[in-house]
Amino acid sequence: MEEIVRQMRDIRLPEPHFWWPPAPGWWLLGILSGALLLGLGGFLYRRSRLRRLALGELEGIRQRFRQDGDRRELAMALNVLLRRVALARHPRREVAPLHGEAWLEFLDRTGGHSRFRHGPGRVLLQAPYTPEVPFDAEALLVLAEDWIRAVA
Repeated sequence: MEEIVRQMRDIRLPEPHFWWPPAPGWWLLGILSGALLLGLGGFLYRRSRLRRLALGELEGIRQRFRQDGDRRELAMALNVLLRRVALARHPRREVAPLHGEAWLEFLDRTGGHSRFRHGPGRVLLQAPYTPEVPFDAEALLVLAEDWIRAVA
């Protein structure tokens, strides 16, 4: 029995394994994760492009209004900008035929509020077509900006 015990050796632990280089599965997971993040980032950047462009154009409209103060021109420019954003985000067959109350209802429905039909946005029905319609221009600009941020 002593002979058998002498022949026995201590248990040897394996050499410590360092974390580098990782196994091939980790390389594949890293590459796929990187590609997914790049794709998602590109998608979000393209999606927010419309918002950035529309808000930039809105700022140009705001500056032109502050220079010349033409309320009729402001209402027309905002109406055109809102329609262009709506056409970019929604099917043409849904947006293109809208006018009057239906247009305001669409803006309220997509923007998540009722400030076009029952607020400062109501002026979009009259101001572009009749001279000297008094309205709160700053409230209309804020409303347009809120809608663009919600939709685009």
